[in-house]
Amino acid sequence: MTQRDIKAFVFDAYGTLLDVHSAVHKLSRELGPNAQGISDIWRTKQLEYSWLRSLMESHSDFWNVTADALTYALKYHDMEDQDLHAQLMSLYLEISAYQDALSTLKEINKYKYASLVLSNGSQEMLDKSLENSGLQPLLDKAISIDDVRIYKPSPQVYKLATDYVKCQPEEILFVSANAWDVAGANHFGFRVAWINRFKRPPEILPGKPEFIIDSLSELSQLYQPNN
Repeated sequence: MTQRDIKAFVFDAYGTLLDVHSAVHKLSRELGPNAQGISDIWRTKQLEYSWLRSLMESHSDFWNVTADALTYALKYHDMEDQDLHAQLMSLYLEISAYQDALSTLKEINKYKYASLVLSNGSQEMLDKSLENSGLQPLLDKAISIDDVRIYKPSPQVYKLATDYVKCQPEEILFVSANAWDVAGANHFGFRVAWINRFKRPPEILPGKPEFIIDSLSELSQLYQPNN
């Protein structure tokens, strides 16, 4: 892949650039032995509720979906507590970037590629999360699904990126650590790099990753910018 092959890198945010489990980790002492279980269920329900609401044509923004998912996760572990819920939601706006996210975006910027985020996150929560993590200055644009009011992996969402860049789908390299997102993006027509951090098999769905790598830092091996 050379610089002529693509016009932009488009990144998923949550789970790819941003560590969705870091909010719970910051409060692990208060949550005790249930911390990891709460974090896992919170993330699972967050995704499930976004997909189900899309299918039900009953949209709610990602902040509300995230709050509902957390309510379920705390109930599941018999830890319903309004103060705890509020603390965790506040921390979700301060979730940490993965260690190699900053250096990867700097490398892309050095070679003048456009770098975007395309996320299910509401615009406000997305902007705050990227600002607090230090990633926002390194991105040309953070695109939310707010305008189309449907969640990935709907093709309507991926089209937001091609409309912004004014290019064909195959001129975008989409980067995600979420295998379901990888399937949806490639099925739309993007070239896709899957960050398979947890060594999982690909989903049995239409759309496959062109590249499978272990970390964001390996992206630089996939392109050869012109000097």
